[in-house]
Amino acid sequence: MMDTERLIEQLASDLQPVRAHDVPRRIAAGLVGGAVVTLTVVIAWLGVRPDLGEAMRGGAFWMKSGYTLSLALLAITAVTRLGRPEATGSRWLWLLVVPVLLLAACGVAELLRVPQTQWLAMWLGQSWRVCPWRVLTLAAPIFVGLLWSFRRLAPTQLRLAGAAAGLASGAFAATLYCLHCPEVSVVFVLTWYSLGILLAALAGALLGPRLMRW
Repeated sequence: MMDTERLIEQLASDLQPVRAHDVPRRIAAGLVGGAVVTLTVVIAWLGVRPDLGEAMRGGAFWMKSGYTLSLALLAITAVTRLGRPEATGSRWLWLLVVPVLLLAACGVAELLRVPQTQWLAMWLGQSWRVCPWRVLTLAAPIFVGLLWSFRRLAPTQLRLAGAAAGLASGAFAATLYCLHCPEVSVVFVLTWYSLGILLAALAGALLGPRLMRW
């Protein structure tokens, strides 16, 4: 009968070392693959705004894309760490508060510059009913790409990993959605973009334990 130490040695003898950058490379591959699909959907379904060149010379476009991209980069850093069984990425997720608070401060300053009679119009914009759901829909291909990445990884905090992947997917999707969205109000972005990203994170938290199990 084989003793425990001999069994462990035999099992460990076939192990191959994992290269240091294998995890981020695989996650990057899944992310890029999903983002290409999402970009294609944005162009084919919604269309790029006709004044994109002019919009990119203004501050509103970079306010939106800077906010969503900062959330995306923080979330994908957490995803990379959560792909390892011994690591945690929760402290990176706490840093998400920073861009939210910065944008909230800009939103307060924006409201103080205009009469209160305009606040509701600025908050709702022209697309508040569809914006969060579009972000959620556009996040799906990126989330699938990250799920593909996790099939070769070994996450142990499945719900947190799923939430982080959903958050990253939603934030990257929202960044690509900026190519279409004509809204310029800070409070609109803070509310409805954030809601769409949050919905993607919640979906990831629900699906993570089922789809990331290994």
